[in-house]
Amino acid sequence: MSQLFSLSAEQLERIKPFFPRSHGIPRVDDRKVISGIIYVIKHGLQWKDAPREYGPYKTLYNRFLRWSRMGVFNNIFTELAKTAGQDGQVMIDATHLKAHRTAASLLKKGLFSRCIGRTKGGLNSKTMPFATLTAGQVSDCKGAALLMDAIDALPEARELLADRGYDADWFRDALRARGITPCVPPGRSRKRPCPYDQNLYKQRHKIEIMFGRIKDWRRIAMRYDRCAHTFFSALCLAASIICYLD
Repeated sequence: MSQLFSLSAEQLERIKPFFPRSHGIPRVDDRKVISGIIYVIKHGLQWKDAPREYGPYKTLYNRFLRWSRMGVFNNIFTELAKTAGQDGQVMIDATHLKAHRTAASLLKKGLFSRCIGRTKGGLNSKTMPFATLTAGQVSDCKGAALLMDAIDALPEARELLADRGYDADWFRDALRARGITPCVPPGRSRKRPCPYDQNLYKQRHKIEIMFGRIKDWRRIAMRYDRCAHTFFSALCLAASIICYLD
């Protein structure tokens, strides 16, 4: 196991309170199973190719699938984000994640969305901070509406940094109503000047670094999961490790 990833005892203790209780037969070692799940997602493996040191691959897959449906990994990310130290700033942006052909079989109209859409770059999904997942063709401004509830769930913020893709009067007004100062440059089509703190805006490169680190996880950069909830869980797990447990 020395060459493989393994959660430390401290990391496990931070996320263990969010695990569901075990009923009946005791669960297989949580530390080994969760470490195996992380290894598969980070290295872009098929579940059957998981190293034997983590135990049977079906145990890893079944645990990941079951806890994804229960929202366990989503809760871990949300709660870690709430307790993390804040400097009063929130940054938002969006990045595209390519959808592999195994994930690209869309369901018929009327059933739940897979959060996959078609853009010039092909079929993909789109993710934003706080692990919000949308179809690839959804604009930044429309996606911002999905972020408002997530922003309310985080510690109080004084400022929000975003690029001109989020330049909308309703978005600025919604932020000010929450006591948050928007730092968003005006779009090229805006006729009226819209002042913003240009020095503060220079700090937005930090979120681009975060997206780069998330895309280092191969099953995040290339989406293999058909179901949105399993891919969403993988995204939450990766963000939890990178942002709060690394």
